[in-house]
Amino acid sequence: MFSRTGSARFTLILIIIAALSVIVTLGIGRYPVPPLDVVRVLGARLIGQESPVAGRVESVILVVRLPRVIAGFIVGAGLAVSGAAFQAIFKNPLVSSQILGVASGAGFGAAIAILLAESLILIQVSSFVFGLLAVFLTYMLSRMRKRTSILMLVLSGIVISSLFSALTSMTKYVADPMNKMPAITFWLLGSLNHVSARQLYVLGPIMAASMGLIFVLRWRINVLTMGDEEARSMGIDTEKLKAVIIVCATLITAASVCICGIIGWIGLVIPHIGRLLVGPDNRRLIPAAILLGGAFLILVDATARSVSSSELPIGILTSVIGAPIFALLLRKSRRTE
Repeated sequence: MFSRTGSARFTLILIIIAALSVIVTLGIGRYPVPPLDVVRVLGARLIGQESPVAGRVESVILVVRLPRVIAGFIVGAGLAVSGAAFQAIFKNPLVSSQILGVASGAGFGAAIAILLAESLILIQVSSFVFGLLAVFLTYMLSRMRKRTSILMLVLSGIVISSLFSALTSMTKYVADPMNKMPAITFWLLGSLNHVSARQLYVLGPIMAASMGLIFVLRWRINVLTMGDEEARSMGIDTEKLKAVIIVCATLITAASVCICGIIGWIGLVIPHIGRLLVGPDNRRLIPAAILLGGAFLILVDATARSVSSSELPIGILTSVIGAPIFALLLRKSRRTE
């Protein structure tokens, strides 16, 4: 078990790692910037002084890369927190933030918008609406006798996810193979290429507020892992608490797909890594997931835009990196049983 002092020290280390990841990724790209120049530009902006670095470097850091890095950090942190919360309330370590069909629904919304108009704003709105619709359908399908069983919720999520995946495949089938279908495919594979400051102003507060609420409720999530009866005996309304967590995780995941498409494995792998580092207590795991998930995605994004002349989709890299890591974690857990 981790002591409070040890936990605080480890959290501080994770904060430092996350901050270093931001500085490093702001300097990586086709126009490389030394980390010291990145720190000088950010420091000057924070204290309201004129940047001591050339205007072109400042523009590259603040206008081009900073919104992308902020978006990547928020998305990675959000997906990791959603995965950790779902794994806790479902009492299943193989659950991820996409279990209720939100990613499949949001992906279909984006695909149908690309097919009809290919307007970025319409794509994001359609993606967000269909993501929420998918979770609503999952909830209604799982509703039995005024209560929602965890098993029925998971099974309903699989059904709705399969339905929207089929609809997305149908959309790709009827799309123009020269223009529309490649655009749909690239969106579904995930990319931070189209991120803008306006998106962050709209979707950032939604994701930050949802993550903040999960962070505040993290000790109650611990109680949920003990079982519904024990939680009720401690005065917690389990149905209402589960609903709040599911709504927050759904908003985070839907907003993430709006920003950068479907990105897998983060919500599954990062919580496992967090448990290895800080233990299963959600009071420590949730903050660790925020820092690890954010740092992981911005480093993956920096790799995606640096390894080749054409940018690689993030979803491919997260799968290539996440699958072996998860396999190693499974082998390690089997050895400790």
